[in-house]
Amino acid sequence: METIKIGLIEQESIKILYAEGGVVYVNLNYLSLIKKFSSNEDVKPRLSTLGSNEWKNTKKKVKSRIKDAARELIKLYAQRKAVLGFKYSEDTIWQNELEASFLYQDTPDQVKVTEEVKSDMENDNPMDRLVCGDVGFGKTEIAVRAAFKAVSDGKQVGLLVPTTILAEQHFSTFKERLSQFPVKVAVLSRFVKQSVQKEIVLQLEQGKIDIVIGTHRLLSKDIKFKDLGLLIIDEEHRFGVMAKEKLRSLKANVDTLTLTATPIPRTLNLSLLGARDLSIIATPPPNRQPIYTQVQKFEIVKIRDWIKKEIDRNGQIYFVHDRVQSIDKIAEYLRKHIPNVKIGVAHGQMKSSSLEKVLHDFMNKEYHILLATKIIESGLDIPNVNTIIINRADRFGLAELHQLRGRVGRSNRQAFAYLLVPSLKTISKKALRRLQAIEEYTDLGEGFNLSMRDLEIRGAGNLLGTEQSGAIDSVGFDMYVKMLDETVEELKQSEFKEEFKDLPVTIDRSEPTIDTYFELGIPRNYMPDQSDRLSYYTAMFSMVKVEEVDEIKEDMEDRFGKMPKIVEDLMLTAVLRYYASITLMERIVILRDKISILLPKAEREDFYKDKFSELMQMVMNRYSKRIQFKQVKDVMKLEMKNEFRSNEEVLNFLIDFIKEIHSEVIVSH
Repeated sequence: METIKIGLIEQESIKILYAEGGVVYVNLNYLSLIKKFSSNEDVKPRLSTLGSNEWKNTKKKVKSRIKDAARELIKLYAQRKAVLGFKYSEDTIWQNELEASFLYQDTPDQVKVTEEVKSDMENDNPMDRLVCGDVGFGKTEIAVRAAFKAVSDGKQVGLLVPTTILAEQHFSTFKERLSQFPVKVAVLSRFVKQSVQKEIVLQLEQGKIDIVIGTHRLLSKDIKFKDLGLLIIDEEHRFGVMAKEKLRSLKANVDTLTLTATPIPRTLNLSLLGARDLSIIATPPPNRQPIYTQVQKFEIVKIRDWIKKEIDRNGQIYFVHDRVQSIDKIAEYLRKHIPNVKIGVAHGQMKSSSLEKVLHDFMNKEYHILLATKIIESGLDIPNVNTIIINRADRFGLAELHQLRGRVGRSNRQAFAYLLVPSLKTISKKALRRLQAIEEYTDLGEGFNLSMRDLEIRGAGNLLGTEQSGAIDSVGFDMYVKMLDETVEELKQSEFKEEFKDLPVTIDRSEPTIDTYFELGIPRNYMPDQSDRLSYYTAMFSMVKVEEVDEIKEDMEDRFGKMPKIVEDLMLTAVLRYYASITLMERIVILRDKISILLPKAEREDFYKDKFSELMQMVMNRYSKRIQFKQVKDVMKLEMKNEFRSNEEVLNFLIDFIKEIHSEVIVSH
């Protein structure tokens, strides 16, 4: 950030360096054109030379690749909307009985999401809903209700889960919840004998089994349903691309319900783009407390204290160590330094019978500590475990850490999560950011925010399939998402207009510039750190709702004290820019003696066809003495004398005037 002189005033600007020594100063008005470059860790971006077409050509190539991928995505969405699925009946008395028999009180979000899922099922089109809710927030109960609704109409349900343990746990939950109804539930996993599996597969094909819960085994060739109506997928990000393709081909018109605690960025983005329906459960169950989370160096004295503290309150502990080769050594080390503590060891390479026995014994409080690999990440639901210690937390992904932490704190007791690292100096920058994120987001219901942050940290992820990662590396993640949004919007308006005619149109906006003869900005003596100033400038000039201005103001005054006048003027300018953008104005120029408002560009034909005459009418009726229309070549503008006594007065007048145009000319159409 550098302060430069523009005309007679000094203005803080962003200085951008190009290859071969080129420099461009960017005025605050054009902040929205600047995007931070973030991509995969090992990518070194190439600088472009000023005056060359390098950057333009790169964007052009990326745009055409995005267009192909987005077209595929929208086709899928459009097909789903065009296909007729099975229309389920309204709730039966049994459905109401099942929901009433839930032991806990539904949270408001749970009520809302249950209704959304059931209303999708009662619709003609196949459901494809993603339910994102933090660990332990009641997603399984929503799955139980949806499954029962499907079974009540004679359909079968498949529930696909990533691990054997989770399959077993879901099996016992479903059996228990549906015990008073004539519903047959079965589980397919490696804990089930081959002879029993054969029988289940046969009964499934004959329609004698209503609900089957299983791991990848459900995707095997020999699995055939008599009449599959609902497919529930738990923790989608744990399945590979091939598995997901297999799921899609299972049956195009089957209702699909996906449950996740940290939605993978790709799924999340598709949801936000409207290509999939998204429900969020963010309210924690009553009496739940946030999990106390801390990053610590591996020190046995501290570990002993944490374990002793948990055992003293009759609790149990998870100790996660994700290396099977050294897990027994860690067990010996813990036994040596913490005698009298019973430790059970569990990992995926054990025989299924031994693994099941250890988990069973731990659930029955035979062990104080379960020393395990990340196989506990999804599935183990033991309210008595309220301390988790994760060794070498720097080796885990953000979603994994969030999931592991969610294994504790499932009762009304305070839970603790300790993330152990060898030393903060030796771990990578990216791992450190992950750990800071998980430490920062301890509030319940943060899974959604966490995955948004994960998008940023992973740099890119695979938004629309593998072929897109190169595109992301060429333009950076933020720019890629911006181009993706624009492309999807363009396709909705052109090639797929028919498919999207019932969807609300995204609000059209311009990117106006506001030029003033007076200084605007945040003085250094008020806010010394340039990254703070930059983030406030960005927040002000990229508001999506006008209410955000109050939040920005409150936050700023809370941190830096009362605003100087120059910042108040900047705030008013940001509000003016917001209204100018939703009114499609191109530019507002405030000089000492006159003010010009440049109307939308000539290519915005719909404005001149539908709204221009109304704007003329409004100005002539109310402002004919003050404001004139002028046309210079193909630029139309409104002009008036600047007879205002202060900056504040002129900005407030313009805000009111543009708001009036918006409500009476733009919105009336």
